[in-house]
Amino acid sequence: MREYINLDRLHRDTLHGKISGVCAGLAKHWEQPRWAIRIAAIACLLLLPVATAVAYAMAVLLLPTRS
Repeated sequence: MREYINLDRLHRDTLHGKISGVCAGLAKHWEQPRWAIRIAAIACLLLLPVATAVAYAMAVLLLPTRS
């Protein structure tokens, strides 16, 4: 039987998301607390602002939404 919905796939979690759900989706995929992923994203934004902003924007555009 085919599996049509892959639960292990990366996605944006708009239900638990603060801005667009990218960090919440990554936290669910990696089984980490959402606050830890958000702190890591803020730290990356402070250290590498352009690369982090581009990566976040690409994730918003490319990751499918799942609530």
